[in-house]
Amino acid sequence: MIKFQYNKTSLQQIEKQLKMRERTLPIIKSKETALRLEVKKCKEEAKRLDLELENQIQGYESMYALWGEFDTSLVSLKDIQMSVKKIAGVRVPVLDNIQLEVRPFGLFSAPKWYFDGINLLQGLAKTAVEHEFAVAKLNLLDHARRKTTQKVNLFEKVQIPGYKEAVRKIKRFMEDEENLSKSSQKILKALQEKRKEEGVE
Repeated sequence: MIKFQYNKTSLQQIEKQLKMRERTLPIIKSKETALRLEVKKCKEEAKRLDLELENQIQGYESMYALWGEFDTSLVSLKDIQMSVKKIAGVRVPVLDNIQLEVRPFGLFSAPKWYFDGINLLQGLAKTAVEHEFAVAKLNLLDHARRKTTQKVNLFEKVQIPGYKEAVRKIKRFMEDEENLSKSSQKILKALQEKRKEEGVE
């Protein structure tokens, strides 16, 4: 509900608020469109990584009988390097590099498939981290998109029509007041002239 008073000062303030919202609305709308596109891209990326992860897990399961012999501690996550970038005004994490560490093992005493196992684990670890980043980015962007959509709706459906209605009401009131004032002046003048005429007779 927009609070206002029936006077010029209130009218100026309401018109100022209305202009500000009308100027800001296209900017917010373009931000919403940009965020919507980024969310769509992010969803596709998360889905792609999800499928990739699923395929890698199936590859892992196909070698299941051999994993009993494999030392899974050979591969570990050493470091994740990330940065932050702004997408449509929203700060999101960007995965720059994943560093995995492979512990030394006996090249001659280990089975030949150990190299495949290490490659598979490295791939799994990288894809899992990339997937986590994609999901985190998606959540941040989707949250920002929802908030921006709410703001667009608030401006479009509530505030702008509300301020326009307030301006209309104030102007109508001021016009009515002016007309009333003119009418009362005419009546007063007519009365004064009538009294003058009666006084002269």
